[in-house]
Parts: sequence; C-alpha cells; structure tokens
Amino acid sequence: MTDYYEAFDISPVPPPGPDATPPEIYRGIYGMPTFVTVPTPDLAASVDFWTRGLGFIDLFTVPGQVTHLRRWAFQDALLVPTGALPAPSTVNIGFSCVLSQVDEIAQACTTLVPGCTTGPRQTPWNTVELEVITPENARVIMTAARPLDLDSAEARYLEANGFTLPQG
Repeated sequence: MTDYYEAFDISPVPPPGPDATPPEIYRGIYGMPTFVTVPTPDLAASVDFWTRGLGFIDLFTVPGQVTHLRRWAFQDALLVPTGALPAPSTVNIGFSCVLSQVDEIAQACTTLVPGCTTGPRQTPWNTVELEVITPENARVIMTAARPLDLDSAEARYLEANGFTLPQG
C-alpha cells in the first residue's frame, strides 16, 4: 500500500484531548465493515440496557429476530434472541465481504475443517450470510449485501421507517 491516510480522517473517534467532544449518533446506512452479534435471552431488556445505558439507538428491528443497534459510525451491534443461534461459542462477530466471495470462503473453510460452515442463507435484512465456526469455537458470520429490490417488503419497510432508498 503506497497511500497513507491519517487515522482520524476516517474514524468517528475524535482526536484525544481535554476539549474532545463525541460525534453525533450516526443514523446513515452503510455496509458494516465489522459488527458484533450478541445473543440474549431477553431481547427487550437487552435493547433497553444498550439504548438507555450504553447510548446506542435502535437503528431497526426485525421483531423476534434481530435488533440492529448503532452508536457512532462503525459501532454496530446486533442483538439476537438466544434461540436464534446455535450452541454457545466464545465469540460472535461479523465481517463484510461481497457476494462473489461467499462461496469461495465456504469452500476454503470446508476444505480446512469439514462441516464448519452453515449456509449461505438470505436474511430479512437484505444480505447473504455464511456462518463459520472456527477451530477456536468462534462464530464468524461473513456477510454480503444483496442489491435491494425496490419493490420488496424490505424496501417498503425501510421506506416506512424513514430511510431514503436509492432511486432505480
């Protein structure tokens, strides 16, 4: 890499100092480069704690399936009901990829550790996800965004909740 970027040019975290002020809550939609998935036995209580205690917002909820919380840009957490995940793992984390990478990642992981992948599967939040259980028992979700069908239920939901959709 020959380009050099000052870290604070792309980070929402302000430079340290006695007068540093936090950035605003980020409500925009972007491809999440990484995010954490937190299983919870009580989704409503967890949402309440994360929003009122930790200062996150409920960016959107798919009732009974997931609540996407956000604080600053690139501070995303997905709360999911405990029953929505397989047996507990040590870590649940998601990383972005593109659609053309999903199958090659699945094949590479399966070659290394047969049976370690589940999926890929389409989600209600307009992605394709591949679940990988690593040798350390970490649950890694490789997530690729799907193009949004502007006539879909997902698009109608986003529009009804105040999100600006791309014009087709």
